[in-house]
Amino acid sequence: MGAAIHSLDRGGATIAYRREPGCAPGVVFLGGFRSDMTGTKAAALEQWAAGAGHACVRFDYQGHGASSGRWEDCTIGGWLADTLAVLDALTEGPQILVGSSMGGWLALLAALARPRRVTGLVAMAPAVDFTERLIWNRLSPEQRRAVERDGRFLAPSAYDPAGYPITRTLIEEGRRHLLLDGPAGPIALDCPVRLLHGQQDADVPWQGSLELAAALATPDVRLTLVKDGDHRLSRPQDLVLLTGAVAELAAKSAGQPWQ
Repeated sequence: MGAAIHSLDRGGATIAYRREPGCAPGVVFLGGFRSDMTGTKAAALEQWAAGAGHACVRFDYQGHGASSGRWEDCTIGGWLADTLAVLDALTEGPQILVGSSMGGWLALLAALARPRRVTGLVAMAPAVDFTERLIWNRLSPEQRRAVERDGRFLAPSAYDPAGYPITRTLIEEGRRHLLLDGPAGPIALDCPVRLLHGQQDADVPWQGSLELAAALATPDVRLTLVKDGDHRLSRPQDLVLLTGAVAELAAKSAGQPWQ
């Protein structure tokens, strides 16, 4: 069942979360685009953390799951603000951020914003800059004109037969947070990073993780490619890779000075 669901008040908005107590470093799970904290990876991570004695938090961004907010009103910057609010209000001491898909992009942005709080980062199929690379760049000229004219379009989805709306605001605001397609120079993280990516991923090309690994400033980066893995990486063997990577970073964190 896991921990009970609670709500973090953000000035009228609410962020739903589950929190398990434990020692540092804690673990914070960041879900993917239109996913929530009840997924297989989030539950497996919480189970591992409880068994290993580490604190763990999983939560829903606004417009997702049990949190407040309308999907159409949400942006990358808003979801980053949700992540930082969770990190600041619900965790203590060093944390390992674990991001899935969009959560990998948000984990990187959060680590850049709170470098003294993040002792390690694990990203599964990180969808870095996806609003530009995987949405806008793939639209036809007609679709782009529709977005600019109407402010939104309905995107098809393998996970939702009804599709979902993509807004012009989401695309334009996302450009403020680009990492691979943003300012020139390395991504200035100095914590260890572990990247996991399935080579059968039909949603986020695994080659992007190679590019991300090269772009990170930290020398302590490892990329694990799963030849038969899909985007979700939620099979038992994939979850073993995930928890193993987190366990390694937790061991690395032991004895490090943190402020």
